[in-house]
Amino acid sequence: MMHKSLKTLITSLFLFFGLAFHAHSSGDKAQVNWLSIEEAQERMQEEARMIFVDVYTDWCGWCRRMTNETYAHPVIAEYLNENFYPVKLNAEQEEPIVFQGNTFENENIGQRRATHSFAIALLQGRMSYPSVAFFNEEMQLLTAIPGFRPPKGMEAVLAFFNTGAYRVDGDLDAFVASFEGSIAD
Repeated sequence: MMHKSLKTLITSLFLFFGLAFHAHSSGDKAQVNWLSIEEAQERMQEEARMIFVDVYTDWCGWCRRMTNETYAHPVIAEYLNENFYPVKLNAEQEEPIVFQGNTFENENIGQRRATHSFAIALLQGRMSYPSVAFFNEEMQLLTAIPGFRPPKGMEAVLAFFNTGAYRVDGDLDAFVASFEGSIAD
């Protein structure tokens, strides 16, 4: 007959490893609650926030990496969900977009790498993927930033805009260099 404390220990270990296995195997990744730009506009009517736009394409490997590494990081997902209206924009989508009463379309549907006019406007014609764009609380485009960013770098960029540091001196690179966030190297 097993000693009561040994039986409790074995039961506790099974429970602990079972829960750990379940959490790992169920793919409990952090998730950004992505919106369309139209949905973000609607939400702005209820609560003004900055809008964060991830501009990507289906064929872009760095875009997939940013989705799988950066946006899946729990700190980044939580930060985006709590402080911004996060928008995912396929730069080559075929559907029209209505933003602030203006209709944007992909005028080259069916052509190879046909770029949507809204993506062109956001990136100011500098088509680089992935890129992120930021709108202020009045839905005015602040800037677009090209390139892949790992979670730690993205945390600094998000904080630069969310804290209003962009209004103070506007030096993103200096801010990122001195930023001490919650994501370790």
